[in-house]
Amino acid sequence: MPITLFNSIASWLLKKRYHQIELFLKYPEEVQEEVLLQLLEFAEDTEIGRTYDFESIASYGTFKERVPIVSYEEIEPIIERTRKGEQNLFWPTKVKLFAKSSGTTNAKSKFIPVSGEALEDCHYKSSKDLLCLYLNNNENSQLFTGKSLRLGGSKELYEDNGSFFGDLSAILIDNMPLWAEYSSTPSNKVSLMSEWESKLMAIIHESVQENVTSLAGVPSWMLVLLNKVLQETGKENLFQVWEHLEVYFHGGVNFSPYKEQYKNILPKSDFNYYEIYNASEGFFAIQDRNNADDLLLMLDYGIFYEFIPMQTYGSLQEDVVPLWEVELGVNYAIVITTNSGLWRYKIGDTVRFTSKSPYRIKVTGRTKHHINVFGEELIIENAEEALKLVCQKTGAEIKDYTAGPVFMVNKEKGAHEWIIEFRTMPNDMDTFIRVLDESLKSLNSDYEAKRYNNITLNMPIVHMARKNLFYDWLKANDKLGGQHKIPRLSNKRDYIEELLQLNL
Repeated sequence: MPITLFNSIASWLLKKRYHQIELFLKYPEEVQEEVLLQLLEFAEDTEIGRTYDFESIASYGTFKERVPIVSYEEIEPIIERTRKGEQNLFWPTKVKLFAKSSGTTNAKSKFIPVSGEALEDCHYKSSKDLLCLYLNNNENSQLFTGKSLRLGGSKELYEDNGSFFGDLSAILIDNMPLWAEYSSTPSNKVSLMSEWESKLMAIIHESVQENVTSLAGVPSWMLVLLNKVLQETGKENLFQVWEHLEVYFHGGVNFSPYKEQYKNILPKSDFNYYEIYNASEGFFAIQDRNNADDLLLMLDYGIFYEFIPMQTYGSLQEDVVPLWEVELGVNYAIVITTNSGLWRYKIGDTVRFTSKSPYRIKVTGRTKHHINVFGEELIIENAEEALKLVCQKTGAEIKDYTAGPVFMVNKEKGAHEWIIEFRTMPNDMDTFIRVLDESLKSLNSDYEAKRYNNITLNMPIVHMARKNLFYDWLKANDKLGGQHKIPRLSNKRDYIEELLQLNL
C-alpha cells in the first residue's frame, strides 16, 4: 500500500474515534458506571465472581461494600495458579500473558495478567487514541508519511507452563497488529533484542535510513539512543537526521528533568511533545492538548477507577471515592478494576486532578516512592519541580538523581541525602544546595516546618555522582533499557548506600 494512501485511510479512521471520545467527555459518570457493571457481568462465573456474588451487584455502592481493596501480595497466589495453567479464576477468558514488573530496580518481581480484552480494548485502543488526539489538534500533520521510532523493553518473552511473561513492551510488540508494525521502526526482531548496548546500535542501523516522523519511548532511555544517533551520524541535531520529525510521545518518568536536553537536540519551537500514562496494569491517560502539562483520563478502556486520598492512605480512616467524588488539588492513590481481572487493585501510583470537566490529571509519584521519615511527605512532584527551579537559577543541568533519608542518631538531626549526576555542573555547589533547600520549602509546607531552625531536618546533603554512575548501577542489576527507571525517592537507604559504594 502506498504510504500516502495509508496516511489518508489511517487519518480518517482515527478522526472517527474522536466522536466516541466525546461521549465519555460529556457523560463520564455514566460511562464509568457502565464499565463497572459490564466487568462484573462478564466475570460473574469466575472463582472471584462467585466468591463475592458479582451476579447480585447492581451498583457501585454494593461493589464498594462487598469487594475488598487488594495489593499485589494479596492476589499473588491466584495469579500464580493462573500462570501454572488454571483458568477462570479472576477473568473468564484464557489469560496466558503476564507483564513482568518490579516497579523498582531490585524489588520482587510482579506478574501482571494481560488478557486479550486488555490488549485490544485498552493497550492497542490507547495507541490509536493517542494518534487520534494528536491529529485532532494538528490537522496539517504528516505523521503517517513516515514511521515511528519506538523504543521498548530490552527483554524477549519467556514461556513457563504454557504462559508467557516479559516486559509489557515486549508483549505489545510481539502481539502488535499489522498496521502498527507497518508504521514502526525498528523491526520486531531488533525491538525484542535482550542485550541493550547491541540493541542500541541495531536500532540506529535500521532507523537512520527511514523517514522517521515520530518518536515513542521512556525519556531517559530515548535520550541515550538519540545522543548515540547524533554521535554515530556526526549530525548536530535530529532534524539533520530525520527532516520531517514532528512529535515525541513519551511516558514512564517525569519529563521535566529532560526537557531542556531534548530542546537542545530538537531545536524547533513548533516541535510537539505528547505525554502518556500507562503501566503494566493498563493504559490510563493521554495528553489531549498541544503544550499541556496534564493528561486526559481515558474512561472507556475497560478500567473502572477509584481513588484514596493520600492523607488517609494506609490508615484506619482510609477512604475510597469513585471518579465523580474526587476533588481538585488532592493527592490520590489510584485503585483500578480492569478487563484483565484485577479487582480493586492498588497500583501504587499517585495523581492529582487539575480538571473535572473533563477529568484531567497529573501523575505525582508513587505511594512508596517518597520520603516521609520525619513527617515531611516529600513526593516526586515536589522533588522534580524543585530541581527544575534550582537548575534555572544556577545554570545546572541534571542527568539523573536519587534521594533518601539520613536517620537521626542520638542527638543528631535527620536530613535528606541526594546523589545527583550532572550533565552541566552548577557554578557553585553551596549555592545549588541552598537553592534546592529553599525551593523544597516553597513547594512543601511540611518540609518547610521540619526545616524551620533545623528543628528536625538539617540542610540537604548532596553528592556529585561520577559520570555514568546510574547507568553502571542499572547495568550491574541487569536493568538497562526499556521500562527500567531510577528510583527517585525512598524511605530507606538501600539505593543510596549501593550508589555511594559505586561512586568511590
